[in-house]
Amino acid sequence: MRLYPDAHFNKVEEITIEFLQKNEIKALILDIDNTLIDYKQHLSENVINWAKVIKSKGIKLYILSNTNNKEKVEKVSKKLDIPYFNLAQKPLKKGFLKTQKALNEKPENIGVIGDQIFTDIIGGNRCNMFTILVEPIDIKDYWYTAWKRPIENKIKTSYKKKNEIKN
Repeated sequence: MRLYPDAHFNKVEEITIEFLQKNEIKALILDIDNTLIDYKQHLSENVINWAKVIKSKGIKLYILSNTNNKEKVEKVSKKLDIPYFNLAQKPLKKGFLKTQKALNEKPENIGVIGDQIFTDIIGGNRCNMFTILVEPIDIKDYWYTAWKRPIENKIKTSYKKKNEIKN
């Protein structure tokens, strides 16, 4: 089981069209909580503008979320004008494969963007997709995520050290 992402950014808006094209990414699977929206469910104008630019360049976007709060995901989906699946059960493959089928792309041409190693990154890696870890938008987390953060931070530190050695 591969814990490391293929790439790491501070926030979604740092991911450029040039980066995606260089890595042959034709579609993105997006996490929602603490990736696109903060704990208070605020979606920033920067994220909205980023999504518009990415879509205008032909990159398909799709939200894949573990949340059972359908209204929350629907609200973001409508604002960004992109489809979604909720109750994804990440890191299980089911939601990723269902989304891949909807996107009609090969796994190696799909990027998975999320703030959690144990859901987004592991799930995307298990499906041979290109994984992109972003830092959480908010320091506040739901209880079921908060307990994993210290472990994820150790993995991130190891990942960063490994990539420093490469460069």
